Amino acid sequence: MIDPGKKRIFTARNITLYLFLLPAVIYYFVFHYMPMYGALIAFQDFNPFRGMSGSPWVGFKHFKDFFNGVYFFRLLRNTALLSIYGLVFGFPMPVIFALLLNEVKSRRFRSVIQTLSYMPHFVSTVILCGFVVQFLAPNTGLIARMIEKIAGEPVNILYRAEWFRTIYIGSGIWQGIGWGSIIYFAALTSINPSLYEAADMDGASRIQKIAHISLPGLIPTMATLLILDLGRLLNVGYEKVILLYNTSTYETADIISTYVYRSGLISQQYSFAAAVGLFNSAVGLVLVISSNYVSRRAANQSLW
Repeated sequence: MIDPGKKRIFTARNITLYLFLLPAVIYYFVFHYMPMYGALIAFQDFNPFRGMSGSPWVGFKHFKDFFNGVYFFRLLRNTALLSIYGLVFGFPMPVIFALLLNEVKSRRFRSVIQTLSYMPHFVSTVILCGFVVQFLAPNTGLIARMIEKIAGEPVNILYRAEWFRTIYIGSGIWQGIGWGSIIYFAALTSINPSLYEAADMDGASRIQKIAHISLPGLIPTMATLLILDLGRLLNVGYEKVILLYNTSTYETADIISTYVYRSGLISQQYSFAAAVGLFNSAVGLVLVISSNYVSRRAANQSLW
């Protein structure tokens, strides 16, 4: 039988923990759940002066306009390609970096490398894009001068549509490789050291230990993060794209989120922009559920 005094202490301790949790719950409720009500304007011809209650309902009109629009396939293609390239080239890099760090024997050297690799993550997107523009500026930028030496003439690759995806993905890898490796490195440190000792006794090389011990130990973590990344496949951040693209690169740089920004805030087509954003979110939800199902079936790893 539970002592009444102990029960009261246990209840009081839980209340304290709930109070610590309360700010996060309030934040998500106010900024993530309450705005869902505003998604209704995607089915209205919204007028700010009439409000949601006074604006007429138009059903799926804005969705049809978007699907039948001249930019639909270009937006979908650019968004999907940027996301897929980011996943293909960006997802493995933190894993590889964590494996390389795990092989470094000197703790001091490893700490220096980790600190230097984390620093770009804390640089704001505006400053990061400023660095990219300065490095790629024709005649003055360091990388632009190197390209000029190779090509024999100055090349302004910021205005070349075929270069935009390379610039976007490359700068993203540079900014996130160190920070993304933290969780993988933590997973590596949790692997039982006796496995490596047994492999040493059997004469296994470093490559063999990575292939048969380190990588299998990272699979659960990789599966979880891959599911989350697949759910954000069409949610390419518009801030970085807006800061880097221009009218000359629209062919490869214009994505769904930048189109929503231009339609909603610049052109003031609020209902149309809400419909496009809702379509983007719905696709993300389907991708999360699908990738979770596939991961559970294939690798026996899932979020739920």
